[in-house]
Amino acid sequence: MQQYSNYTSEDFAVWKILFERQVQNLPGRATAAFMEGLKRIQFTADSIPNFEETDPLLSSCTGWELTVVPGIVADDLFFKLLSEKKFPATTWLRKMAQLDYLEEPDMFHDVFAHVPLLTNKPFVDFLQALSKIALRHIDDAWAIELLSRIYWFTIEFGLIQEEGGLRIYGAGILSSAGETLYSLSNKPEHRPYDVATILDTPYRKDTFQEIYYIVDSYEALYASIPEIEEELAKRIKKGTVISLS
Repeated sequence: MQQYSNYTSEDFAVWKILFERQVQNLPGRATAAFMEGLKRIQFTADSIPNFEETDPLLSSCTGWELTVVPGIVADDLFFKLLSEKKFPATTWLRKMAQLDYLEEPDMFHDVFAHVPLLTNKPFVDFLQALSKIALRHIDDAWAIELLSRIYWFTIEFGLIQEEGGLRIYGAGILSSAGETLYSLSNKPEHRPYDVATILDTPYRKDTFQEIYYIVDSYEALYASIPEIEEELAKRIKKGTVISLS
């Protein structure tokens, strides 16, 4: 569980710096659903989120809750929790010297960047449905690799076309000051969301993305679940073999 009394003055300072920096960056760049969700779960710069306070607010919106994990967890546990409307989140924060880069996701990524959008019903419906597909194929490393590409290019690094223009909904972007600006610039390639193409697109974790995929709405994202199942089945049937190393 979250040991709130263990947070240090440095932890609160780190949260405040990261929060204030991103809140300045996100208006006009983040999806409207994220900005609204940020208000609904009452995150502020001066207080590290307390899960005992966040859970009732989140549950009242979509029925989801947070589950404390020590860090990156195994695929089977990760997808099982998501399928049960439980979002796995770390409770530790990066150090002051790590403000701009951290190899393993910390609480700022898991909580600040992910949780506000968990108040959006079509978005969490997509997340839960994708996780249930993953659980049905959890012993197939190739299938999990393919589904991780969908997760990567949507939940972590997705863009959405809204009335005001192109906006960010991927948590990997929303937690990064640098990628927030980069992702909407003319430097990377922007492509329409396409399940078949994403399934055939490997990704990298060690740099900004070269390609971002754009959805038209969260309802459209959720509506793509049957296509994901169909395209995944095609690739499994073909018996495609790749190296996962």
